Order: sequence, then C-alpha cells, then structure tokens
Amino acid sequence: MIRRRSLLTGPLALSALGLAAAARAQTAQPRMNPQLRQRSVRAIAGGLHYLRGQQAADGSLLGNVGVTALALRAFLESPEKYSEADGPFITRQVEYLLGKARPDGSISASLQGTAYNTAVAITALAATRNAKYEAVLAGGRKFLSEHQVDEGEGYKSDHPFYGGVGYGGGERPDLSNLYMSLEGMKAAGADAKDPVWQKAMVFISRTQNRSESNDQKWAGNDGGFAYSPGGINPSEDTTARIAQGASYASVTSAGIYSRLLIGVDKADPRVQAAYKWLTTNYTLDSNFGTNSKMTMFYYYRAFSKVMSAYGECEFVDARGQRHNWRNELADKLVSLQNPDGSWVNRDANAYWEDKPELATSWAVMALEQAMK
Repeated sequence: MIRRRSLLTGPLALSALGLAAAARAQTAQPRMNPQLRQRSVRAIAGGLHYLRGQQAADGSLLGNVGVTALALRAFLESPEKYSEADGPFITRQVEYLLGKARPDGSISASLQGTAYNTAVAITALAATRNAKYEAVLAGGRKFLSEHQVDEGEGYKSDHPFYGGVGYGGGERPDLSNLYMSLEGMKAAGADAKDPVWQKAMVFISRTQNRSESNDQKWAGNDGGFAYSPGGINPSEDTTARIAQGASYASVTSAGIYSRLLIGVDKADPRVQAAYKWLTTNYTLDSNFGTNSKMTMFYYYRAFSKVMSAYGECEFVDARGQRHNWRNELADKLVSLQNPDGSWVNRDANAYWEDKPELATSWAVMALEQAMK
C-alpha cells in the first residue's frame, strides 16, 4: 500500500499545523468559563456536604423516597463521581431506596406519589451502574408502564388523559410526572419499541400549545407546554394560579426533553416551536409563564437537561441578546447558594422547594448538567 506524503514537510509543516491550531483556539469558545467552572465545582461540593449532613440514620432525607433518590443521584453524577465504594453516605441511601421496593414494582414509602417516587428512585439506582439492582429496576419499569393511562384503565386514545402518568395516589396525569417516568424507564432499560413511548407522545402532543399537532380545542399557538391537557397546575401550594392551558417554562422544558428522550429530532417542528418559546421568553429570574418563582429549582434542573440534550451552547432571545446558558445558569445558582452549602426557595413553597434538602438536590444536579 502506497501512502501519500504531505506536501508540507519539516518545519514548514509544523508551522502550518501550529497556525491552524491557534486559529481553532481563537474561534472555539469554551462551553463554560473556566473560572466559573471552578466556582461551580466548589458550589457542588458544598451542596453535597450539606446533603450528607442531612441524612438520617437510615440514609434517607426527610424520610422521603423522592428526595433521597434525587440527593443520591446528585452524589453519583458529581465531578467526584461518588459511588458505593465511597462508603455509608452512599450505600445507606441505596439501601433505603431498596428497602422501599414493593411487590408491585413501585418504590415508595407511602401510597401517595408512588409513580413519582418510583421514577426518581429507579433513575438513581440505575446511576449506580450496579448489576445487582437489575430486578428492582425491571420491577419499577414495569410498574410505571402499567401506571400509564391507557386501555388497561379503560381509556381510549381519544381521551385527553391517554398516554399520561400521574403522581400515583392522584388520578389525573400531568406532563411533569410523565417526563420523570420516561426518564426513569429509559434509565431502567425500557425497550425502544415498547408502546409506552408512542402512547406518551399522544399525551405530550396534547399538552403543547401548538394547534397543528394538538387535537384539543383549547390549544393555543405559542409553542410552549402546559402542565396537563387544558388543565391548570393543581398544587394547593401554588402562589400564583396558572391560567388554563397556559405555557410556562418548567413544563415547557419537561415537554421538549420528553420528546428528545423518546428520540424525536430537534429539527422536528414541534420541538422547534417549543424551543423558540423557551429561548424567546428566557429568564432565570422567574418560572416565566407562572408570574411567580414557584418551582424555580425544578425549572433550573429541567432547563439544564433540555438545553444539554438540545446540544447548543448559545441561543438568542427575543431582544436579540446572545446567551451562553451554561455560564448564566451556573452563575445564577452559585449566587443563590447559602453559606452552609444549601439552596432554598424563599419565594414560594410549591412542591417542597422551601425545604433545602430538595432545592439543594435540584440545584446541584442542574450545576452538574451545566458542567457536562
């Protein structure tokens, strides 16, 4: 075999290569400012130290499966890549979750929130990469699949709830719980050909304000997502009630991410419409669309996941301003951290964000995602 020799050899070739490398270095922008990355690493370490200090003797946080699972995942996905080999502060959390596994496959300490708890628990257990938990993961995956609203519960495909997933213990499905469940099922090895994905797509379409792809009469056309098909966010803790079918940032992030998770290309017009709404209205100062700061840390985490999955480092908002989402999200979160390493939502108590154990878990995971 004859190899072609470069037309440039010796010092001239090295010089050309050096110039090319320098040109690439000048044009390539870092995904995150190096100094901000260092600050983020320290902030994550502080947050994890806080979470470690809040563990009960059984490894749980607040005696709650969901919060414990989120905290565990924050440890496992940290820059330190903590694992079960690091000792009791990890293994006790794992053992707590395993101890809440039920015969029906769910993982929950109570009958309320079984689907939500199961979804975040199997996602965290999958992140351990420990093959010993495969049976538990399979059970959780099966439970979530069976919990999906479909023919098994007597619903036909034309019903607005079809394909959705609710908290468990509550009967109305919503986009947030569906997004968590899809992530859990994928982490637990759900088959890409499983009908659960296509059923989920039906529900996802019916929560998007895009009348071209939403067959519900209430649908608007701003491209964003609502919490449920034409419904309002039902939380009694919500400080600002959300207009029926209104788009808002946290669930729009969840909606886009759900589509990408299922395998829809980002060039798909449904994804493009939602992404345009999210980036056009972009702010990190509120959960825009709610006129409040409810579920801000949930929003930060969901936003980090969808922007990372979408794959663009920067975007331009409605005012023509360019944003590096990693830098801005990291800077925002670092600025909100408390001296003890925790985060807490002081402006709204919806969905337990006034509890630092939960807000800190969301914040740490959002920072970790921004650093990837």
